[in-house]
Amino acid sequence: MFKVDNIKTNDKQQRISVHSHIKGLGLNAEGNVVQDSCGLIGQQQARKAAGVVVDLIKMKKMAGRAILFVGPPGTGKTALALAISQELGDQIPFCPMVAGEVYSAEVKKTEILMENFRRAIGLRIKETKEVYEGEVCEITPIEVDNPLGGYGKQIHHLLLTLKATKGTKQLKLDPSIYESLQKQKVEIGDVIYIEVNSGSLKRIGRSDAYATEFDLEADEYVPLPKGDVFKRKAVVQDITLHDLDYANAHPQGGHDVLSMMSQLMKQKKTEITEKLRHEINKKVDKLIESGQAELITGVLFIDEVHMLDLECFTFLSKALESNIAPIVVMASNRGNCLIRGSEDVYAPHGIPLDFLDRTIIIKTVPYTREEILKILRIRVRIESLDIEEAALLQLAMIGARTTLRYALQLLSPCSQLAKVYYSNITTKILDEVSELFSDCRQSAIILNQENSHYLK
Repeated sequence: MFKVDNIKTNDKQQRISVHSHIKGLGLNAEGNVVQDSCGLIGQQQARKAAGVVVDLIKMKKMAGRAILFVGPPGTGKTALALAISQELGDQIPFCPMVAGEVYSAEVKKTEILMENFRRAIGLRIKETKEVYEGEVCEITPIEVDNPLGGYGKQIHHLLLTLKATKGTKQLKLDPSIYESLQKQKVEIGDVIYIEVNSGSLKRIGRSDAYATEFDLEADEYVPLPKGDVFKRKAVVQDITLHDLDYANAHPQGGHDVLSMMSQLMKQKKTEITEKLRHEINKKVDKLIESGQAELITGVLFIDEVHMLDLECFTFLSKALESNIAPIVVMASNRGNCLIRGSEDVYAPHGIPLDFLDRTIIIKTVPYTREEILKILRIRVRIESLDIEEAALLQLAMIGARTTLRYALQLLSPCSQLAKVYYSNITTKILDEVSELFSDCRQSAIILNQENSHYLK
C-alpha cells in the first residue's frame, strides 16, 4: 500500500510593526482606564482624556477642533493617536501624516495639507441604482459587415437573455458589454448584474439551479435572483471628499459616485483647483440637504507638527474654521524652540501662540521602569520571542537608563543572535548585543570627547 504524506508548507510570517500591539485605549464603559489593556501601558491621564475626545467625536461635537499630544520622545504619542483610530473603527475616516510630507518639489505645502484635510472628511451616500440582474440564458453577438470594407465583420450589438424568479428578459446591449463578458469569462448559467447608468458588469457566481442540472462542480454557487430582472437597488457608499475631488479632476465613464470610484486611475501628484473643490462642496451640500448623503467628520493626525512652518499654521487656522473641517490631532516632542519659517520667533512646541490657543493639550509622561518591563513583555509575546526573565529585567533597566525605543530595538538583534547560538535570549547574548550597538547617549559622549576623530 502506498504511503501518502502531507507536505507542510511554511506560512509567510506576519509583518509586525512598532504599534502592532495597539488595539484601543483600554477604557471601560465609564471611561476609566483599565490597567494593561488593549496593548497600552501607563499614561492613564492621557488615555482618559483621549477617551473623552473619542466620545465627543462619535457624538459629532468635536468638528473643527485641534488636539495636541505633547511629551518627551518615546512616551506613546503616536500610539495614543493610533488607539483613537482603533476606537473610532472603520466608519470614521482617519488620515495619518507626518509634517515633513508637506515639503514637496511637485506641489505646494498648502495643497498637501488640504488634500489630507479632505481625506479625513467622509461622505456616506445613499444611491438607488437601476440594474439588470439574473441568470444568463443566452449570449448572442449580432455581427454586421465592416463599414470600412474588407472581409471582416464587427459586432453591432449583443442580445443577452437574463432569467430571474419572476420572469425572463431579453436585452439589446452595447458591444462593449460583450468585451466585459469575455474578460470575466461569463458563460450560460452564470449570475450577473449590469448597472444601467454606467454599463458596468459583474459576475456574481454560478447559478445553483443550473449547476445542479448541468455542472459537476463550480467555483461558487449563488441562488437565482429573486423578483424581476430589472430592479432598483439601494446602495450605500462611504467615500472621502478627496476621492470626489480626484474623480472629478479626472472624469471617466459614468457620472454616479460608484462609477467614479471604480474608475480612479493611479494617483499622481497633481494640484486640484480651488474652483473645483468649491463646486464639489456645493454638490455635497445639496446632497446633504436632500437627505441623500451624510457628512462624517473624521480625524487628521499630524505627527512631528513642529516641522510645519508659519505658512502652514496660518493655513490650518483658517481651515479649522470651515464648516466641514475634521478633527485635527497633532503630536510634538519639542519644548520652546524656533518656529520654522521664522528667524527669531520662539514658541512652545514650535507652534505659534495664536494657533496653540486653538488646541486642547494632552500631556504624556516618561515611562517608569515597571511600565517599560510590561511593554517589553507585550512585545516579546507579539514577536513570539523566547527570553529569560533575567534578560528581560536587564533589558528593562537598559530602557530606563536610555530610552524605551532603544530597548525595543535590541529585541530583534538579540533574537537573531539567539538563533545563531541555538538558544533563547540570555543575559550573555544581551551583553554582546549591547557591545555591538550604541544608544544615542553613548554616541553623544563619544562625540564630546577631546580625542574624537569626527569632523567638526
